[in-house]
Amino acid sequence: MKFKRDLQRYISNLPGWRTPRKIVVIESDDWGSIYMSTKEAFNKLSSLGFDFSKSHYLNYDCLESNEDLEMLFEILSGHKDSTGRTPVMTGVNVVANPDFDKIKANGFTQYEYELFPETCKRYKGCDRVYELWKEGIDKRLFVPIFHGREHLNVQRWMQLLQEDDKTIKTLFAQGIPCVSRSLNGERLPDLRAAFDIDKIDDLAYLQEVITTGLDDFEKLYGYRAKYFIPTNGPFNNSLESVLDDCGIKYIGTGKIQLEPLGNHEYKKHFRYIGKKNRFGQVFLTRNCFFEPSSWEHSRDKDWVNDCLNEINIAFRCHKPATISSHRVNYTGSLHPENRANSLKKLDLLLKEIIKRWPMVEFMTSEELGDLITKSNHEK
Repeated sequence: MKFKRDLQRYISNLPGWRTPRKIVVIESDDWGSIYMSTKEAFNKLSSLGFDFSKSHYLNYDCLESNEDLEMLFEILSGHKDSTGRTPVMTGVNVVANPDFDKIKANGFTQYEYELFPETCKRYKGCDRVYELWKEGIDKRLFVPIFHGREHLNVQRWMQLLQEDDKTIKTLFAQGIPCVSRSLNGERLPDLRAAFDIDKIDDLAYLQEVITTGLDDFEKLYGYRAKYFIPTNGPFNNSLESVLDDCGIKYIGTGKIQLEPLGNHEYKKHFRYIGKKNRFGQVFLTRNCFFEPSSWEHSRDKDWVNDCLNEINIAFRCHKPATISSHRVNYTGSLHPENRANSLKKLDLLLKEIIKRWPMVEFMTSEELGDLITKSNHEK
């Protein structure tokens, strides 16, 4: 079984841009967004019969706290690569969340949103999160890129609210915008996939989401994002022109990208690191995974050694190692032991990377994109 998995990993690493350098990128998704709102909401919904036992996201993932970022920064600061710099995470961030009060006040007739620093003000222990993000940028520990305006398919969500969907309204009352697609036997649409579409007319709204979201990103962080990863993956490729107009140079995608065409139809596209689209935007892909809080499919998985093996395969194929490691691993407001366990394993992973590959260089995703672009120009 291991031989088969490794063979698949080697094959998937073959196409695309190559380098002899030992480059490690860590991409961490979902920062800035609300998932499970509070422990009290979790307990309330559980008492109403909601079964969250099949999703580690619903058990662990919540808005990042001051303590989450401080503890993560401490781990990252404790290591140095061959250039003398600390490991750096690329924070794959959304910039806004629904404004529940305003939406309720207008009778669910119109969507309203608030920027995530405003959201943080309403959560215990989150009052310094925005300042900590700016500190992470200044110290090159945690540098955000654009994941979308919200981690929410606004059009689908508002339709369900307007239809008075009982599940969605109950979650709304607890400050939770969306949950898993299958909950208590009810099949819900994917509300986390912000750029999925049900009809082609949805694209006009998504153009607005991209332009306003990127403008808000610049206001919050003081620089224009060059890299975009659509939430949950689905993305109609006609929107690449909007991204290009807004300054996006790099697009993150799975190696098989699903393009929604409307009417439940999808087209598959094969992607690899360094591939370009018609606008010259470069695709970046992941080839390593470190998700120690996940239990659904890997309760007994050795995340550290498995990730080290994936890094080794990437390097043997002369590829950078781009690690997927979602926010859910590092949040502790709901269950502190989740954060403690993941940070302990992250610390061990970083130690082993530096030990095994002394010439390792930790980069942000945008730094990697810039390197690929520069090397292509030099050919």
